[in-house]
Amino acid sequence: MASIVAGERVGPKPGRLPPVALVFRRRLLAWYARHRRRLPWRGARDPYAVLVSETMLQQTQVARVLEFYPRFLARYPTLEDLAAASADAVRESWEGLGYYARARNLHAAAREVMRRLSGRLPRRPEELRALPGIGRYTAGAVASLAYGADVPAVDTNAARVLARVFALRGRKKSARRERRVWALAAALVPRGRAADWNQALMDLGATYCTARRPRCHDCPVCRRCATGRMRADREKETSRRR
Repeated sequence: MASIVAGERVGPKPGRLPPVALVFRRRLLAWYARHRRRLPWRGARDPYAVLVSETMLQQTQVARVLEFYPRFLARYPTLEDLAAASADAVRESWEGLGYYARARNLHAAAREVMRRLSGRLPRRPEELRALPGIGRYTAGAVASLAYGADVPAVDTNAARVLARVFALRGRKKSARRERRVWALAAALVPRGRAADWNQALMDLGATYCTARRPRCHDCPVCRRCATGRMRADREKETSRRR
């Protein structure tokens, strides 16, 4: 697996992934098909609706967004509606969700798309990233979830899952490790199923592979996880010594 993440390149084509990576991907997708979280923005193909949900989810728990997302879309059902609103009205609609820079950036992005792009959000991640407030993750999420592009979308949950499953070394927030995580994520994206794959990684990180107290014993891909196997081995050794 080291060959996938060793360099600065994106990595090998999906068909050249090692067997252990292919099995991990297949089992995670199978688990996601049966146990995906039921969220109001799941399955949305409107790029604007995807952008709204992903913007709200930045640094905010899902439970909070569940309340605000439908209400915001009811008030601004289209990107054109949002662009036409005043800054004060948008801020008022965001009241209680926090991190108000997100609302300002979303509003600015809507206005720029209307002014410069004839009201259509771009399809390509690099073009999406040129808009206010859209970073690498959000661009990948919109491109894969709304347009079906075969690109990764690595949030905190997905990064944690990949680092644990494939035992990535290095400081968590270092630029080198971040490049390796994104390279690995790109190599793992299954052609035509990027939306399911990206959301499967997020769901696993949010439910089993949590930052604190991961549920390794119950994890559906524990046997394919380097960290999970190491923890299991340590627990067995501890039990034998008692």
